[in-house]
Amino acid sequence: MGGLLVGIYVFVLSCFVGFEIITKVPPTLHTPLMSGANAISGITIVGAIYAACQTSDPRISAILGCVAVAMATINVVGGFLVTDRMLAMFGGKKKR
Repeated sequence: MGGLLVGIYVFVLSCFVGFEIITKVPPTLHTPLMSGANAISGITIVGAIYAACQTSDPRISAILGCVAVAMATINVVGGFLVTDRMLAMFGGKKKR
């Protein structure tokens, strides 16, 4: 039970810190910084797979692991899509 409370505490604290950091970034820097951060967050996928193996109940670990991997994958793919779109805005029209 103590581990669960520590996990909840860390989660709530990280949500608060993340929100405060993101709101302080100027809009002109938000897209480049977030696209880079999303690409780096591919490490989250590895962490989600590892964390899914650590619970004693295989059903809970399978459900939480699938959700974590899906969310991390969406985050990484979104980061690459934002980066691609941002880079396309800086490129001129292509000649045919």
